[in-house]
Amino acid sequence: MIRFESDYTEGAHERIMNKMVATNRVQTSGYGVDEYCERARQYIRTACGNEAVDVHFLVGGTQTNMTVISSILRPHQGVIAAVTGHIAVHETGAIEATGHKILTLPSDDGKITGAQVQQLYEQHWNDATHEHITQPGMVYISQPTENGTIYSHAELEALYEICQQHELPLYIDGARLGYALASPENDLTLERIAELCDVFYIGGTKVGALMGEAVVFVNDRLKKDFRYLIKQRGGMLAKGRILGIQFETLFEDGLYMEVSQHAVQQALRIRDAFAAQGFTFRYDSSTNQQFPIVSHEVLDKLRTKYSFSLWEKVDEQHSAIRFCTSWATQVQQVDELVNDIAQLEPVSSLTGR
Repeated sequence: MIRFESDYTEGAHERIMNKMVATNRVQTSGYGVDEYCERARQYIRTACGNEAVDVHFLVGGTQTNMTVISSILRPHQGVIAAVTGHIAVHETGAIEATGHKILTLPSDDGKITGAQVQQLYEQHWNDATHEHITQPGMVYISQPTENGTIYSHAELEALYEICQQHELPLYIDGARLGYALASPENDLTLERIAELCDVFYIGGTKVGALMGEAVVFVNDRLKKDFRYLIKQRGGMLAKGRILGIQFETLFEDGLYMEVSQHAVQQALRIRDAFAAQGFTFRYDSSTNQQFPIVSHEVLDKLRTKYSFSLWEKVDEQHSAIRFCTSWATQVQQVDELVNDIAQLEPVSSLTGR
C-alpha cells in the first residue's frame, strides 16, 4: 500500500535524525533553555526579519492551538474561525475544553475575510443583550487552510487591518506553513507573515520534523508568562533540546523550504494527472493537499493500491478524496500514481463547489 493520507506518515528527515544521534550524549539544560533551542530561535528570528519576537517550542499542534488561544482569551471570550477551521473540526473539542467557544464563520474554501469578521463584531456589539453572548476576542486562521487553499498578501493584509481596528489578536496556525510558502501561487514571505499577525506558529511535525512546533509571538502584549502556560497545558517537553535540534536543522541552511518545495511539486504532479483525465476538484489547492472529485467506482479502484482520505460525499455517485504529499514523498511512488491515474477512464466529473 502506498500512503497518501497525511503528511506525517514517515518519521523525520535524515539530517535531523543524524543530528540527534550525533548530539545524543551532549548534556544540556532541560525545558527548552539549551543552546540548540537558542540557536533555533535565532534562526527563526532572522527568517522573520524581527529580532524582537519571542519563540517557543511546543510538542504538537493541538497543544499549541489550545495553549495560544487560551492564553489570549479572557473567560467570557471566544475565538473567530472558519467553520472548516482545524480547531473547529479536527481537535476533538480541545478549545472548548479550555472553556472558550469557537465562533464559526461560513466558508467554502477554508478562508474567512475581514468583512466577515467586521460583520460578526458589529452584530455582537449592536446587540442590546451582548453581555449575555460570548464576546469575540481573537481571530484564528491557518495558512494553508484545512482545504489546501492559501491567503494572498492582499487578503491577509485586509483581514489584519480589521483585526487591528477592533483589537482582535490574529493568530495563524502554521502546521503546514512551509507548504503554503512553497506554493507557486504564494506571494507572502515569512517576514510579511510576521508583520501581518500577532502570533503564529511554524509547523515541524508535518514538515520534516519528528515532532514539534515553533510559536512566534510578535505582539508584546501577548508574550507575558507564556512559558507558565506551556507547562500547564502539557506542551512543554522536558528534553526540550530534541525540539531545538530539529528546528535548528530545518532553518540553519534552508532545509525547511527545500522539503516543503518537494512536497508541493509532487502534489502538483498528482493534481495535473487528475486534471489531464478530466477530473475536477473540490478545492483549488496549490499546496500539498489535493482534492479530486471521483466516482465511487474510481475511488474503489484507487483504494486497491493507495491509501488516501475520503474527504466528503459530493452526491450519490461522487466523493471528494484527498491526496496528501509530504517532505518524504517518494518520486517513484508519485510516478506510479500518475501512471495509474492515466489509465482511468476519462470522465466528465462534477465541478468543484
